[in-house]
This record gives sequence, C-alpha cells and structure tokens, in this order.
Amino acid sequence: MTTKQQDPIKVAENTEYILAERRDSVVLLTLNRSKALNALCDSLTQELTEVLDATERDDSVAAVVITGSAKAFAAGADIKEMQPKTFVDVYLEDFITSSWERPSTVRKPIIAAVSGYALGGGAELAMMCDLIIAAESAKFGQPEITIGILPGAGGTQRLARAVGKSKAMDMVLTGRMIDAAEAERMGLVARVVADEELVSEAVAVATKIANFSKPAVLLAKESVNRAFETTLSEGLRFERRMFHAAFATEGQNEGMDAFINKREARYSDR
Repeated sequence: MTTKQQDPIKVAENTEYILAERRDSVVLLTLNRSKALNALCDSLTQELTEVLDATERDDSVAAVVITGSAKAFAAGADIKEMQPKTFVDVYLEDFITSSWERPSTVRKPIIAAVSGYALGGGAELAMMCDLIIAAESAKFGQPEITIGILPGAGGTQRLARAVGKSKAMDMVLTGRMIDAAEAERMGLVARVVADEELVSEAVAVATKIANFSKPAVLLAKESVNRAFETTLSEGLRFERRMFHAAFATEGQNEGMDAFINKREARYSDR
C-alpha cells in the first residue's frame, strides 16, 4: 500500500539536523548531519527532543520512525564536543540526561531504521526506540572503551537487557562491532532487510501499528516496558490490569465485533 506524503510537521525554530516528513499518521525523522556521520552533538539531540515533543502533542501522529543516512545511522557522540569537558562540566549540565533521552520516554511507538554505523551513542539511540529494523549494511558497537570512557546513554544497561551479560560484556569491554546478522541472532534487532528496503519497511511496520487501536497500542507498549522495571509477578499483575483496562476502550468492542462478523476493523482513538 502506498502512503500519501503530507506537509512536514512544524518543529520549534532550528531544524538543521532533523528532517521531518509526514507519511499519513507516521512521522519519518531523518538525522541530517551526514558530513559528521550523524555524530550526536548537543544541537542535534536538542532538535530531536523538540520534534519528538511535537509528535507527542500532535494527535494525528500515531507512530514515529527514526533513521539516518545510508552510511551511518549515527556514528556516536561528537567526540570533539565532549573532549574538553571535565567531570564538573558534565555533572552540572547533566550531560546526556538533559537532552538525549527523550526517545525513551515517548509514549507513541518509535522504530529505529538503521543502516551503516550505529556506534556508541548511535547504538544507544537505536536502543531507546521500541524496536530496531536493520539494513544488511548495519554495524552496531559500543566503542567507548577505546577512547578511555564507557557507554553513558544506556549501553551498559539496555544492551545487557537485550542481549544478555556475556554478549554485552564482549561488546562493551572490547569495543568490537557486530553486523546486522549477528545483531538479529543476539536479539538486538527485530528484523534485517535489504538496504534499499529499509525505510519503506520501517514505515510499513509503523503504519501497521498506527492502524490498530491507539489505546491498545499504548497499553501494550507500556506493558512490555514494564517487564524491564519490575519482578515477573508484579509485571504480570500490571499486564492483567492493562488487559482489563482495554475493555474500557472503543477499540476492544470494535475489534472483537469486526472479528466475529468477518469484516475489517475501523478503529478510533478512544
């Protein structure tokens, strides 16, 4: 199914490093600092925060895709920007926390469409998203150890939860890169597609999600995320309550009625 392109969403002021494009109810965000392999400087992360804030406020947006260039999703943080900083600098400005983590708190589903390098902060940005679709050319890594530091935007935490202790230790302590096939085997990425199909596949997945009941999608995302924050018994209790809550939505009645009557469901946002 082809998607109708609409006008770009309006973001606050400077959008030098983020290109925003509407695909019906999906917003495609492209990191646009290709000369620096999309290195994550302060300006880029602040702009990404602003545009994600805008998508959260826009009720017509149901899902988001974040991608980069063919050569690099994002090749890490901007080392030249970080190198002069001291402990006091990064501590007082709350470096990373203050502007990097917005993708992890967005309620709407976010898909990372990764081709080329996703290293350091780039890999961490991808892991902040709800799922990763990788092109065959994708390379993932946490090379911070090679420049005298360690991952600081989730690389020791989200990576370990995604792939387990041994694989995470291997990547974090050696700085080695893995290709898309290994990333899929490890469970880091959801699927691998040909490079030329990456964005269309990610948008298609986002569109499929966007066409379901919005409350059900939000409840499901919240429930999965809860699994990483609590015990199994508490997680199951939370899931059960979210399941019960779904019966208060119009989507539950519409979806089940459509199934029983063998017709296509027409979901609202209620």
